[in-house]
Order: sequence, then C-alpha cells, then structure tokens
Amino acid sequence: MSGACCAGSLAQADLLTIGPAAPYRPSSEDRETRGQKEVPGGTFAMGDPFGDGAPGDGEGPVHEVRLAPYLVDETAVTNVAFARFVKATGYVTEAEQLGVSAVFHLAVQARRGDVLHRLDTTPWWVAVKGADWRHPAGPLSSIGDLPHHPVVHVTWNDAQAYCRWAGKRLLTEAEWELAARGGLDGRRFPWGDELHDGGAWRLNVWQGDFPVANDLDDGYLTTAPVKSYRPNGYGLFQTVGNVWEWCADWFDPTYYAASPVDDPRGPRHGHARVMRGGSYLCHDSYCNRYRVAARTGNTPDSASANIGFRCGNSLPLEVVE
Repeated sequence: MSGACCAGSLAQADLLTIGPAAPYRPSSEDRETRGQKEVPGGTFAMGDPFGDGAPGDGEGPVHEVRLAPYLVDETAVTNVAFARFVKATGYVTEAEQLGVSAVFHLAVQARRGDVLHRLDTTPWWVAVKGADWRHPAGPLSSIGDLPHHPVVHVTWNDAQAYCRWAGKRLLTEAEWELAARGGLDGRRFPWGDELHDGGAWRLNVWQGDFPVANDLDDGYLTTAPVKSYRPNGYGLFQTVGNVWEWCADWFDPTYYAASPVDDPRGPRHGHARVMRGGSYLCHDSYCNRYRVAARTGNTPDSASANIGFRCGNSLPLEVVE
C-alpha cells in the first residue's frame, strides 16, 4: 500500500477492497469546539509546486481549492485525551483486538518472545505482541511518562470512534493541507521552504543514517510532546513530522486531476485512507513526506507506532435574517 515505507502496517484486511464508508461528522448539537483554532478558509493552491513528491503519491497537479472557515485542534490527539475517551467508553482499539502492532526496531521494549518478526518489505518495522496505544514500544513500555505525546497505534476506525465521543471529526485532506500551511501558500513547510530554520529544528524527523543511527539532534528517537516546536501561523502545533495524521478522505493518487474546487472530500470509494504530515521516521534518503503537500495512504484498519490523528470541526452556519 502507499504508506508502507513510512508507517508499519499490520492491518486485518490489507488485501480487501473496502466499500464506501462516510466519515463521522457531528451534528451542530453534538459539536465540541474546545481546544480548536479557527482556520479562515479561502482559496489556495493545493499540491506540490516543486516536484518533490514521489510520482505514485499524486501530489499534482497543483489545483485551486476553496474552503469555508473551519476549526482544527491545535495539536494531535494526545495519550491523556485518548485515555479519557477509553475510560469513558471502555473502547478497545483494533491493535489491542489484534494483539500485535508495528514498532520501529530501535525502539522496541519487549521480551524476546513478544518480538514476532520484521515486516518483509520494511525490515525496520517489527511486529510486536502487546504493542498498542498504552504500550507504544511494546509490552515493557508505558504511556505513564508520555501524557502529552500523540497517541499512536490507532487506526482510522479508532479515530472515528474517538471523534464520535468527542463531538469532532477528521479533517478532509484539503482542510488538512490549508491548516498545515498556516497561511503560507505554495511553500514546502509551515515556516517556509528550507528544512532548517536558522539552523534550528522545527519538526521531529529522523536525523542521521536511516534506519540504523539517529543523531537525536532534536532529542527524540520516537514521538515528541505535541507542543515541542513553535506553532504555525494559525496556532497549530506540529502539522509536519512527529506522527502521521489520518484524514477523512479515501486515497487515490489520480484524484487531484478531477478534484472539485469547492470543499473537495476525496473519492467515493477506495481501500486506503489519506495520511498526512509525515512522522519521526521521515528522512530525505527514503521518504521526504514531511512537507505540507506530501500525501500517502494506508488501509483504515492499519496501526503502527507512528500513526495518530488530529480532529477538526465545521463552524456553525450563520443565520441569515
């Protein structure tokens, strides 16, 4: 699948074509907007104007998109927020049901018997028994010291369940990109075109020789707390790097050529859902998908140690007298 090089995949239905499923959108009565920032909307150029993306990702053609104002969580959903959801509902994630999830090989914290195998095409990913959102590196790890890190090992389906409880929804891919840009149209990153901004790291990605040695220049082998770097122009933290963020849309690399201008919501069918933003494992040597235009996809029941999500919401419609 599209995101296999960037996010481990231990899905239960990788080879199935999944039928249409409408992403959850709360009613005006159920909508909860606390902790969300307003994105002003408007018209922007969506896609990669630099030719940086892999041809199979479909980052072009650059096309005009027009969106009404909307709301976005200032951070990815954290472990402490997801824990509140689980406590309130008793929800069990798909990784917990499956009993195994993918962990980056240098981060594994598990007994030998719980380390099952490396993934065939991406050997830096290891299938670990007991890895889940509470145990992000394996059963010997814990989120106890990671309350403000993004929750991981969550599938698109898990994100839908959280949204229903929280009165929020996943962003469309177009909403995600406009929000991630922070008001800077046509740039590679939320702060400009250069990865290093005045010599300082502005995002959590791999530094060093991937996948064998991380220089830890930013201090993190895996996830960073969600407010570790300066926010973008809309007050949103870490829209690139750290963890992949699920979007509402089905993924199709040919979609941009047929995308409508007004409020595009992706193809009607598919087998993979869009993921955006890249993660702590992105590196120029194999995956530069930490740009605001970069896109990939994964099946909605896929989970790994670098996939999370961020919520959004529609603004209430103004009443016209």
